[in-house]
Amino acid sequence: MSNAILQEDLREKIITDPEFILEDQDLMRALVGANDRALGGNIVDLRGIAMDRLEARLDRLEDTHRSVIAAAYENLASTNQVQRAVLQLLDPTDFEGFLRELSTNVAETLKVQTIRLVLESAQGGDDPVVQKLGHVLTVTEPGFVDRYLKAGRQIDTRQVTLRQYRPEDNSIYGEAAEYVRSEAALKLDFGNGRLPGMLLLGSEDPHLFKADQGTDLLAFFAGAFERAMRRWLS
Repeated sequence: MSNAILQEDLREKIITDPEFILEDQDLMRALVGANDRALGGNIVDLRGIAMDRLEARLDRLEDTHRSVIAAAYENLASTNQVQRAVLQLLDPTDFEGFLRELSTNVAETLKVQTIRLVLESAQGGDDPVVQKLGHVLTVTEPGFVDRYLKAGRQIDTRQVTLRQYRPEDNSIYGEAAEYVRSEAALKLDFGNGRLPGMLLLGSEDPHLFKADQGTDLLAFFAGAFERAMRRWLS
């Protein structure tokens, strides 16, 4: 096919279907560049400048769109995780099974390496049942939960505290203290006349829990856990 015939075919294609050029960014960029060169260096092509700016804006909008979609999928996945974990808490028929479910299946669902339940008690942790469940349950003196959450700072405690954290000893996490690098600390309210408690979700990933993250889903999980615990405490 001669160049003349090819050019005529291309010309006819452009006239009958100009959208195929307008939708091709690389082709449009080449045409604008050819136009700029034809105008010479002393001519300012405002249309070309406007097109560059619109193209840059479109790229930013597309990046933002992708980020919003990714965040929505991530939030949906996190919501499904918490919902599954709450349903798993409803399965056990005794307190020991409840705590065993918490330290195994619930921990796996929430993708954390360890979960610890901390209960304040004036009687201490000498009860045989408490000692038997020492891998997941820790009993402490009254006031411990607030001291732990404040970590020496003069602040009000919140229901959910997220932080990058490395335990100084194994008094709470036990052997798991060796690999905990971040934690979600959920303060628990068991009702009038009862001392507070705390649920600790420990992760080996230092970036899983950080102070600037949202806490709505974990607050919901804490509320569901409180209600389940009240059943056992009663």
